[in-house]
Amino acid sequence: MTNRDREKPRRNKFKLVLISALSLWFFSGLFNDHTISTSGAFEINAEHALLLDHTTGTIILEKNADKKMFPASMSKLMTLYIAFKKLREETISLDTQMRVSEKAWRMGGSKMFVELDSTIAVSDLLRGIIVQSGNDACIVLAEGIAGSENQYVNLMNSAAKELGLKNTNFMNVTGWPHPEHVTTARDLAILGRKIIEDYPEFYPIFKETSYSYNGIKQGNRNPLLYKYKGADGLKTGHTVASGYGLIASAAQNDRRLIIVVNGMSNVNNRARESEKILDYGFREFSNYTLFQAGSNVDNIEVWLGDQPTVPVILSDNLVLILSQEERRNLKVTIIAPGPISSPIMKGSVVATLLVDIGTNRILERPLLAGKDIDRLSPFGRIGAAFNYLLWGEQSH
Repeated sequence: MTNRDREKPRRNKFKLVLISALSLWFFSGLFNDHTISTSGAFEINAEHALLLDHTTGTIILEKNADKKMFPASMSKLMTLYIAFKKLREETISLDTQMRVSEKAWRMGGSKMFVELDSTIAVSDLLRGIIVQSGNDACIVLAEGIAGSENQYVNLMNSAAKELGLKNTNFMNVTGWPHPEHVTTARDLAILGRKIIEDYPEFYPIFKETSYSYNGIKQGNRNPLLYKYKGADGLKTGHTVASGYGLIASAAQNDRRLIIVVNGMSNVNNRARESEKILDYGFREFSNYTLFQAGSNVDNIEVWLGDQPTVPVILSDNLVLILSQEERRNLKVTIIAPGPISSPIMKGSVVATLLVDIGTNRILERPLLAGKDIDRLSPFGRIGAAFNYLLWGEQSH
């Protein structure tokens, strides 16, 4: 197998190298393709923080991202996730009326100000939770869907496991202080991303800056909605034990970032820290599409096939978030097992694409055959084999 180094077209400013599969052992399993190493490059003042690129799932910045913390009202994202799921399944609708129990009416903390024994539409309850952060609205919704808060909490914890939230445990639907009611910045970022991806029909509610219920108008507590470009969700949180926290998302120039901060000392520091971290992510990094799904990545030699090469493709778009320096040093390598033996079925895995971003970041993606390749006829195979023995190359 020969090594072929060649520059790709100007739109893809990286080097593509085709090498033997013998080199694969050096790369496999050594690197994390979802975290950018920025240790020491940016100071984070929050006790817990994480900045996530929504499209690629790449973590740009993190601090104590897996250290358990008290989420306070950011917990309500899971309360909402369950409700969105029930709406999608049509077990409830936005018009479904739910009754206010004494427990919900007496609930302290932030409130929607529901009235005892009244009924409230789900559409109002969602805004009571998202915009007004009403603890009472959470209880009404939980009891209406699951019969009790405890049963609804079971649904929340089951969903947390399904979503891969490894360090999350809910004890209530509001975020009310409890020593065992915990999560992490990483888990919250995963949850926020899933809400945006899975329930786009409900996500616009998070952008609403105010809502009136029972004659009382309240503003959305998310400070970024009022002044940060592209901000459109998600949720704040605060208790004495947790400090001031925020999970938020903003979209600029076809990019979306999700930020989680917690443990801030006051609302102003929470807002400034969130803006500072988002500014860094939008300024220092960009998203690049290296290959479109189904586009020809390269052509690999075929052994005894009716065509000399087979085009190789990716099943999905390959999008990377990169700094300017990383883009300059980007290197793409195709790992192929010498000439690929025919016949070859379209869509079968025939090679591996490795993307070396530097700073211990290597992505690995399977390459698929872009077309069917049949075997040569028996006489053709004899001729090709003879030519290979005589000249060291195939004839077709």
